[in-house]
Amino acid sequence: MQDSSTSHGGAAAPNEGGARVKRVIGVSSGKGGVGKSTIAVLLAEALAARGHKVGLLDADITGPSVPRLMGLSSFRGESDGSMLVPIVSEDGIKVVSINFFVGDENTPVIWRGPLLSKAIEQFWTDVQWGELDYLIVDFPPGTGDIQITAFNKLPVAGVVIATTPQSLVSMIVAKSVKMAGMVDAPVLGVVENMGSMVCPSCGAEHKLFDSLDGSTIEQALGLPVLASLPWRKEIAQARELRWNDLPEDFRKLADGLASETLLALAAVKKPSAEAGA
Repeated sequence: MQDSSTSHGGAAAPNEGGARVKRVIGVSSGKGGVGKSTIAVLLAEALAARGHKVGLLDADITGPSVPRLMGLSSFRGESDGSMLVPIVSEDGIKVVSINFFVGDENTPVIWRGPLLSKAIEQFWTDVQWGELDYLIVDFPPGTGDIQITAFNKLPVAGVVIATTPQSLVSMIVAKSVKMAGMVDAPVLGVVENMGSMVCPSCGAEHKLFDSLDGSTIEQALGLPVLASLPWRKEIAQARELRWNDLPEDFRKLADGLASETLLALAAVKKPSAEAGA
């Protein structure tokens, strides 16, 4: 495990913030409890395992779970006097979360909307991200002011939507999809999470939901499925999701998610003024 003083790639220039981040990928959902943060962590780890320089911004200020999932909950944030310094995981992923700057992980963040929005903005502008191929942003759930601020302040190249295959959830997730379109953030696709269960005794996979009123999740939301992640006891009960400790078949699923996400990102038309970074 590296601490914040040994970040690879050298220190970023003063006030550089996210200037050298090539692509920002958001992970969003219409509601909590669908595994959004787990998906954000798995995507970041899979991209890092492919040799990319990756950062992970925990923008879920009032419900931050990224530090624990990354095995970094005991670390505290640092500053060089003008900029915040990310904590760097053992896989080389640069991580920033509000939980690094509170007394302990159980301390609630009781802030009003403007403060929450400002914190997300500062996590982009006032952090020494340095050179990154991808910055994964774990967005807060919902479609309110905080989410709109995050989309407007961060140069989001594409959004991955996390959902479970239930009619009620898909209706709520559809709101997130429409909001992303309203702020010109391309939706790359959907991750279907916990749609099935792998039996811990026999290894057989069982569907947990019959259908979405007779439709597939692709038909219901009009988006491609980037990955389908089954519910697994060892994953659900894991305190941390360290890449090397994950089951090999689950790492393959996460790598497939990374592959499909990058393919979808490559298909997004870039503004003509933007260089082909």
